[in-house]
Amino acid sequence: MLLHGNADPDALASAFAVSRAFGGVSIVAPGGLDRISKVLAQQLGIDVLTDIEGRGGERILVLDTSGPDQIPLDMDYSDAIVIDHHAHNKAWDIARTYFCDDSKASCAEIVYELLKAGGKEPDRDSAIALMTGMLTDTGNFKYARPGSMIAFAELMELHGIGMDEVIGLVSLDVELSEKISQLRGAQRLKYWKVGERIIAISQGSAYEASVCKSLLHLGADIAFVGSQRGDTFRISARATSEVVRAGVHLGKLLNGIGSETSNGGGGHPGAAGISGVGDVEAMLNISAENAMKLLKKLELPGDR
Repeated sequence: MLLHGNADPDALASAFAVSRAFGGVSIVAPGGLDRISKVLAQQLGIDVLTDIEGRGGERILVLDTSGPDQIPLDMDYSDAIVIDHHAHNKAWDIARTYFCDDSKASCAEIVYELLKAGGKEPDRDSAIALMTGMLTDTGNFKYARPGSMIAFAELMELHGIGMDEVIGLVSLDVELSEKISQLRGAQRLKYWKVGERIIAISQGSAYEASVCKSLLHLGADIAFVGSQRGDTFRISARATSEVVRAGVHLGKLLNGIGSETSNGGGGHPGAAGISGVGDVEAMLNISAENAMKLLKKLELPGDR
């Protein structure tokens, strides 16, 4: 199974549950794991590989990945099976099977449903992992949908799992380097006012998603934070629940920008990203301009 770069708990949990249910399956995260995923892997004893050398000829299952560009590998996906929950991406039409259900708030929900349909009851560790994926991908239920809550409750009841067991896996202290990145992000930010809404952009070298969240706490309604690494860039985006309810979908916004600039973008309504080759400052400005156009089209509370 292949996971996107800097794989989050939802991706890792989905892969882990599949591997435990069927066996003989390897989890490969060529772009590494994010901080919470590393803790999850350590606590549950999840073995994760970082390359696919010597594994030719095996069927590839891609999980929780909005597009091929999100995997730092140059490979043939024509025989792959892709299961995802982000905005539908035509780039995955190259795959043998592409199943995308963007009505689900997490890939873990899709995997849980597929396991139930196949008569494969998740064991206790798989249930904890899936619950962690659901919790993190809904922003601690901030963006949860009814199906998310139902699936989470079923897994709790299935093995008598306490909420504290899952919360303990995701409640990590903020490291000093992350705090410094947040402060630098605030120093470097630029913002625009659209009606009663604020769009902010900033640059840094790490923790783009964390800096995005800090800018929302400062008052931004939509935030884009990017970093430059040689010829390549990476941008994370976040939006408040209010503008998401009004119609903002950052995943679709960045997917469109990615298509126009030959880069890979996508994600959720309130959390998304884009990466590829180009100048991060230019891409941040393009992202902000498109977000401003979108906000001007929407009728948001307080803007009348």
